[in-house]
Amino acid sequence: MRGFIFDLDGTVYLGDRLIEGAAEAIRTLRARGDKVVFLSNKPIATRQSYAEKLTKMGIPTTVDDVLNSSLITARYLQRVMQPGERVLVIGEQPIRDELAAHGIVMSDDPHDVQYVVLSWDRQFSYGMLNALYQAAVRGAKVIASNPDRTCPLEDGQIPDTGAFIGALEGATGRPVDLVVGKPSPIAAEAAVCHLGLDYASCYMVGDRLETDIKMGNDTGMNSVLVLTGISTREMAERSEYRPRYILNSIKEIVNI
Repeated sequence: MRGFIFDLDGTVYLGDRLIEGAAEAIRTLRARGDKVVFLSNKPIATRQSYAEKLTKMGIPTTVDDVLNSSLITARYLQRVMQPGERVLVIGEQPIRDELAAHGIVMSDDPHDVQYVVLSWDRQFSYGMLNALYQAAVRGAKVIASNPDRTCPLEDGQIPDTGAFIGALEGATGRPVDLVVGKPSPIAAEAAVCHLGLDYASCYMVGDRLETDIKMGNDTGMNSVLVLTGISTREMAERSEYRPRYILNSIKEIVNI
């Protein structure tokens, strides 16, 4: 039995378009007894919405089949926060709802928080940046949901959480304290534990060298780059994050 950890955007679909052969490939893996989980860094949608989207695209999926950076962030904070501690959140409603569901207490006061969750927010403003800065310089630990600079769409890319990380780091002059989404070992552990397999039996399949492939390589998984999203074959050949396999698309995963 092998485990397959699939990124979503750029790997299984692009925007609202399913990548050709994706449904058939995943159906084949499941039918032969392999385990499948979907792992997304994208925090602006709920796990339920991902499950519904995949199911409508012909890939039957339950919410338990989906892990995302919002869930991983919430679980991490649930482990490390002490009673009475609060979090300032820069992010959209899905990550706020996930944090609330895990009992995380949130506050909009940057002077009265011990943690900051920095995530993707399409209404990001100077006021948000200032709140981030004030909390960070007062000692709040900054936890980023994911490091992605951009998110791929059918017609190009748009700025993602990495752009906001860059803004905060430019203001403070120091890196954020922790990133919990891919390529963090925290995200890798969440996926592998979900599958119930060891790292060597798992395949991390994605379109980004600096997140999907790096995480696979760092943790001893089999890294698989698909060429339907951000990274190209030429980029892979030049990169320090060299995938074990390079596929034209997810449809070829059944041949590994």
